[in-house]
Parts: sequence; structure tokens; C-alpha cells
Amino acid sequence: MSNNSQFSFGPATGVGSLPGTDAREAAKTATGAFEDFPFLPELPARGPGADMIGRTAGLLVEVYARVEPSGWRIGDRPGRDTKRAWAWLGEDLDAFEEFTQGYEGPLKVQAVGPWTLAASLELRNGEAVLSDPGACRDLAGSLAEGLRIHLDEVQRRVPGAQIVLQLDEPSLIGVLRGHVRSASGYRTYRAVDRQLVESTLREVVGVHMNGPVVVHSCAPDVPFALLRRAGAAGVSFDFSLLTERDDDVIGEAVEAGTRLFAGVVPGTDSALSDPAGSVMGVRTLWRRLGLRPGLLAEAVTITPACGLAGASPEYARRALAHCVRAARSLADNPE
Repeated sequence: MSNNSQFSFGPATGVGSLPGTDAREAAKTATGAFEDFPFLPELPARGPGADMIGRTAGLLVEVYARVEPSGWRIGDRPGRDTKRAWAWLGEDLDAFEEFTQGYEGPLKVQAVGPWTLAASLELRNGEAVLSDPGACRDLAGSLAEGLRIHLDEVQRRVPGAQIVLQLDEPSLIGVLRGHVRSASGYRTYRAVDRQLVESTLREVVGVHMNGPVVVHSCAPDVPFALLRRAGAAGVSFDFSLLTERDDDVIGEAVEAGTRLFAGVVPGTDSALSDPAGSVMGVRTLWRRLGLRPGLLAEAVTITPACGLAGASPEYARRALAHCVRAARSLADNPE
């Protein structure tokens, strides 16, 4: 299980996606904005295979998916769509390697987690993998194996990196509550048992032996306690969706050493307040929880609220720079 004790996270980073289709431009932005915590960018605007589901489907071992009108569906062999996902990931890694020459320190890569993947990929019959417990198990195993290979590849290209793996789980709450819609849209799949959700996550989290795993969800009611039990060293979330109901679990998470990736900067074009204003809510939360202000910089990484694929390129660059300034404001004036 990953632990944080020997690991230093950077003060700010991105979530994953950026606008545009140019891998070199994206790598330059993601490494230039965050000199001490860059991330491997994703460019979904390129089309199927560059989207988060297609990109992660391309990492799977001995499981292949293709695009149907309804979405990504598991097939028998790697087709055009899988090959495209491989090609784009290769292009992204080449560009990223170029801009991280000699880099040493934390570096983040993202992939879709097992439950969002199971809710998004279809079986041959058109139903989600989520509808079949055996298929969910096989998918998680294939994902774990694929992530192991991917992490080794990133480490080979950036030898000085301490890799942080982020698992994107936007559908996790829907899976736990039985809100994921079937292919017809007329019904929902049965809620998955919490212990099964936790043990599957733990299996995938356990793949990253050499560093921490962060789970990202920009949905409301992120299950902090479940993620912590599954071995997540950090939780990435949209800060604006927190309510005071979340106070206790967040307080417990921080005291247990969980890193909070607080998404405080809007993910689509918006007027940005001053950096101190962006983290005011984080300071307020800290006071409410009665945590010592000095702990803030040790426990919080500032990020956008979600991926920036829907933003203009100009706003995306401004938003990333704003995260860095907001994190600095938090460290300089924790009170």
C-alpha cells in the first residue's frame, strides 16, 4: 500500500486534460506551469482514443475496445481505435520526455479507475461491464497489469521522477448508489457492494508499489473514508462541491495523512479572483476543522476543479499559473 511518509507532493498541479491537439504544446504547458509537480497531459479534442475512456482502454492487457455509436465496446482484437489510442499515448510520452529531461521530483500520470471504466465500457451485448461481476473482475485485473507496464514506461523515460498515479473515478458514486444507467437508459444497474468496490480499488492501487496513488472525482459526495481504506494516499476533488457534511471525513483523512488535492480554480473559462481569494475556502475549512494552519501546505495540493479540456487554451494556461500562485498564497499566509 502506498504511503506518504517518504514522499513529497508538489504544492500545485493539473488534473489531466488540456484543450487543443498539439502534444508538444501541451507537454510544454504542463511542465512549464508546474516546475515541481508536472503532469502528463491528455488531449481529448483529438477524438476517440484520446478521450479518457479510450486512452485507458488502450492500456488494458489482452482486452481490446472499439468505438460504437453508443461508446466504447470490448472486441476480439486491437482495431483501428485501439491503435489510435496507442499512437497518441506514444506521441504524448515522447513530447513529455522531451520537456522533462533531467527532471527529478514528483510527476503525475492519470488513468481511469476500475469502476468508472466498468461503468463506461460495453460488453459485446451492449450492456456495461458493470452488469457482469466476472467481467468487472477481469477488467480490473487487465487494468492493473496495463498500469504496471505504463508506469514502468514513464519511469524509464523520466528516471528521476517520483511517479504519482491518479485514478479518475467520476462514476464511483453512481456505481455505489446504483445510479449508472443501462444501455437502454430505462433502468439502472444494481448498486455494487461497498466492500467489493473497496477491494477492487485496493487491487488496482496496489500496482503502484513505488509511489502514492491519488483518486480523482469531480462529483459530489466523494467517499473519502472508502478511498483511504482502499490505500489512496490522496483524494482529488472539486472543492466547490464540499458541504459541511463532509467536514468529519475530511478531518479524519487529513489526520490520517491523506493528501487533499483541492480543486479550487474553475475548469472552464471564468473570471479568476485573486490567488488568496481562490484558497479562502480552504483556510475556512481548516479553521472549522480546528487543524493547525502550519499543516496546510503539508496536506494540500492546489488544482483546477476538473480537467481543462473544455476551456480555451489561453484560459487553461492562466488557470494553471493561478493554481501555482494560490498554492504560494496558502503556504505564505496559512492563517
